[in-house]
Amino acid sequence: ELFATTAANTIDKTMDKTIDRLKGSMDKSMDKSLDKSLDKSIDKSIDVNNIGEGDDDATQAPIIKLASAMIAEAVRQRASDIHIEPMKDRVQIRYRIDGECVVKDKIPLRMKNPLISRLKIMAGIDIAEKRLPQDGRIKMTIDKQQIDFRVSSLPAVHGESVVLRILRPDNVRIGLENMGFDEGDYKTFQKIIRRPNGIFLVTGPTGSGKTTTLYGALNVLNRPDRKIITAEDPVEYNFPGINQCQVREAIGLSFQKILRAMLRQAPNIVLVGEIRDLEVAEVAIQAALTGHLVFSTLHTNDAPSAITRLIDMGVKPFLVASAIQAILAQRLVRILCPKCKVPDREPDPYWLRIAGIRAEDMADRTIYKPRGCDNCVGTGFRGRKGIFELMVMNSEIRNMAFERAPSNKIRKAAIAGGMRTLIMDGRSKVLNGLTTAEEIVKVAQVEGVVQT
Repeated sequence: ELFATTAANTIDKTMDKTIDRLKGSMDKSMDKSLDKSLDKSIDKSIDVNNIGEGDDDATQAPIIKLASAMIAEAVRQRASDIHIEPMKDRVQIRYRIDGECVVKDKIPLRMKNPLISRLKIMAGIDIAEKRLPQDGRIKMTIDKQQIDFRVSSLPAVHGESVVLRILRPDNVRIGLENMGFDEGDYKTFQKIIRRPNGIFLVTGPTGSGKTTTLYGALNVLNRPDRKIITAEDPVEYNFPGINQCQVREAIGLSFQKILRAMLRQAPNIVLVGEIRDLEVAEVAIQAALTGHLVFSTLHTNDAPSAITRLIDMGVKPFLVASAIQAILAQRLVRILCPKCKVPDREPDPYWLRIAGIRAEDMADRTIYKPRGCDNCVGTGFRGRKGIFELMVMNSEIRNMAFERAPSNKIRKAAIAGGMRTLIMDGRSKVLNGLTTAEEIVKVAQVEGVVQT
């Protein structure tokens, strides 16, 4: 008993600093909402047998407080992910805020098992299984708002790494008008999503906001007189009035099976989370050619490359040319904090040159740079907006797709037809004082630039 008490006191002291800092971001209303969300059944399930060697009841309360305070602080700081990463001698906690990872704490290694076990229990994950990756979900009420967390555990050299993806309902309901579209692209986008049939593709890397854009489009189209069905992996947000289907590969419920089945449900609009292979692509195209409006995503660097990617998958060129209505490539850029951004009297000529911003472009404009304040947690940036590249199919581009033209030729034809590229859209946001040239170059497809 003496040893257990001494050990618990030692842990308590090492945790005080972390918990005190985290608690600084919590008020009484937060505490009440956390108490409601962490029910008695979860609290009882944390005991010495479940949380690993060297732990006892005396350590449970601090671990519960640490986990709850960490989650609450991350939500309040607008983080999209919480990373708990065991290292050789410490456990590193990082938040991903506006797409960038920020180190928040490094806690003692002996707190690894209790903290990870706590999170796994909250997520309904088997705490005894540490050899295989696992997934779960947590629902919590924070500041009177229910928030979902997608939890993923991954075995690593120094122990299990856990990531909590924070799923805020408000993030996908921000409205198309607030996503960062140029006025011309916004009007074109609104027209395209109202077409009766065809395929609309959104392309970009993971984390570029594709799901948010598609959900925004569905939100506009979601009316009682339309039947909308989605196939997603996973279903991240629930929408009233939309039939959302979860892919479950473990039991054979794939995108292909859901897509074929949903077409027998007489939908007007179909969303396929991702076109991953030829079979999904062919079914999606057939759906578009038989009177359905189909939304989906593809992983390509720009809009023209989506055409060549589908053909490379094995889709016949004439099907690609006839089914696709438009392709939107996008990225997310950090937006300068409006409360602390300052004019940049001497902007770095290197980034300006790569972004294609000339001296005459800045003649009657003010370029801004980040400074950092409490509003942006010292980063100088607060929030993100999209930069877009919207390619609408016309007769010339359809002919080029039919003839298997390379993406660079399709790109030239699209630009000649009025398409604004990612870097063009980014430049306008720099000149309008929303972000910096460096931010644009970091995320846009710029020829010959290697990020370090």
